[in-house]
Amino acid sequence: MLTDYQHDGFFDEMFDGQGSVRPHYHRLAELLRQTPPEEFDQKRQAVDMAFLRQGVTFNVYGDSQGAERVFPFDLVPRIIPAKEWEFLERGLTQRITALNLFLHDIYHEQRILKDGVIPPSYILTGKHFRREFVNFSVPKDIYIHVCGTDLIRDKDGNYLVLEDNGRCPSGVSYVLENRRAMKRTFPGMFEAIGVRPVDHYPQELLKMLQYIAPAGVADPTVVLLTPGVYNSAYFEHTYLARQMGIEIVEGRDLLVRDACVFMRTTKGLRQVHVIYRRVDDDFLDPTVFRKDSMLGLPGLVNAYRSGNVSLANSIGTGIADDKVMYYFVPRMIKYYLDQEPLLPNVETYLASEEKDKKYMLENLDKLVVKAANESGGYGMLMGPKAGKAEIEKFRAMIQEDPRNFIGQPMISLSRHPTMTDDGFEGRHIDLRPYIICGEKTTIVPGGLTRVALRKGSLVVNSSQGGGSKDTWVLYGDEQK
Repeated sequence: MLTDYQHDGFFDEMFDGQGSVRPHYHRLAELLRQTPPEEFDQKRQAVDMAFLRQGVTFNVYGDSQGAERVFPFDLVPRIIPAKEWEFLERGLTQRITALNLFLHDIYHEQRILKDGVIPPSYILTGKHFRREFVNFSVPKDIYIHVCGTDLIRDKDGNYLVLEDNGRCPSGVSYVLENRRAMKRTFPGMFEAIGVRPVDHYPQELLKMLQYIAPAGVADPTVVLLTPGVYNSAYFEHTYLARQMGIEIVEGRDLLVRDACVFMRTTKGLRQVHVIYRRVDDDFLDPTVFRKDSMLGLPGLVNAYRSGNVSLANSIGTGIADDKVMYYFVPRMIKYYLDQEPLLPNVETYLASEEKDKKYMLENLDKLVVKAANESGGYGMLMGPKAGKAEIEKFRAMIQEDPRNFIGQPMISLSRHPTMTDDGFEGRHIDLRPYIICGEKTTIVPGGLTRVALRKGSLVVNSSQGGGSKDTWVLYGDEQK
């Protein structure tokens, strides 16, 4: 099935520059060569049907064709050898450590601002900087408990950080379901090749949530707060709650009494100590944030401030999620840890810096421009692929609100063999590992490999036509 595969000059995960299979892909290549195309296609259809039956879906807001879709899944896994993964683990741990120190600092002493490492205006004008929480101490001094950091590889195969998702990162349920699908489809392969497991993620997540419980609570009640069935990640919310053995609740299932949070149950009220919230700050508490929110819980912030309930992630982490703050993460690592970043950023221009803005406006047709607080592939200009009208629209937006935009060169993401309607073809991919920060930092081996299924596309988001692959991290540097 790989006979006619074209490399096209991009960095390919499976093949080297000479077209030879990389050592850690040998056994997989052998399996693919032994599998007739018809059998492979049958397996693919079986997985799609299983995903449909189990509700492994996502919602697309504003989609006229019907909101719920099966999450596209490609059967050819992405493989990462042990040494490469160890390096990624070290780099990601370094990054989350610096981000948590940064958040604690800007909500307390603000040393990094006073020392001139980051201009204060960037923080103070940040959409998600919560002045209400300055001098508020969060449980165990951890702000980002769950982070999904997006990694890409450039044309030389070097890993770069594309962004940090430190508010309510989604997608980990697909990591777990993809693995289950692959185990059903290719039984015996995992042991034969030596692939590290991922199914302990829910237990690690629960352990972290219990760790951040208010002081003196020996057996905390933990719940997952969801915006409800119409949220694009609702499948994930129900999935994780079920896997952890905790209740999934909406704001209307909770109430606050005497600065404590209670859950309504058939046996009466039960106190809640930890909330894994999948609701953005703005909608959490209508008495503090958006008054029109029907998703949150009136009085929640008061209970949080009183130390009677813990939240993961903490309120105010969105400022670290700001794409302008991303520019400064290498400086944070140097400032707080006195280390050089192991995982570099993509080269980035800030439109609020006059010199950078001038460069961006002169080169919009060559750059990727992103809005500081958008996600999911929205609010983005792909300059080399954009029409004149779209470029001019972004030009006007940058000039009107420079603080809200960054520019980056178009990176040729690495590619991976992917089954398409025309056989195996290279498709661009990225990687989102999931980092849990509690008593210790835990990173489940692998993460979500997202794949741009449209030919030539560099946008991997599911809302923009992307899919995913299982990610295999090996025990060794080659397949057994």
